[in-house]
Amino acid sequence: MTIHQLSIFIENRSGTLIKVLDVLKQANIQIVASTIADTAEYGIYRLICSEPLRAFEELKQAGVAVALNDVLALELDDEPGRAADAVKAFSEAGISLIYMYTFLLRGKGIMVFRTDNRPLAIEVIRKNNLRYIAEQDLTKWS
Repeated sequence: MTIHQLSIFIENRSGTLIKVLDVLKQANIQIVASTIADTAEYGIYRLICSEPLRAFEELKQAGVAVALNDVLALELDDEPGRAADAVKAFSEAGISLIYMYTFLLRGKGIMVFRTDNRPLAIEVIRKNNLRYIAEQDLTKWS
């Protein structure tokens, strides 16, 4: 049920993001989803890619500050309110979402998130018959 996500710390200045993208390009690693959260001095570039373990090693070898995190992902019907329904299930179980991002892919909503209680979140996913995405399913995306 786990998906490996890369969290990359980059300075907020010209050229730092392209270094990361070039490393992944040279390694022929496909980015599936990404988001950047920033502060005044640095950003956290979170991404899911076709080969996260190899991407992690390639970026480390290139001197990039990178961490590998486990996140959860759900496949949602592309209908208004499906993300709200999923978030409500976690909220009712007392689970906080640390961060979340969503996107549409091939007619389905994808919700990627990290919680403060992963074991309970997995239980909620199962109890509510939510469709989770496993890392091996990433090959369908790229």
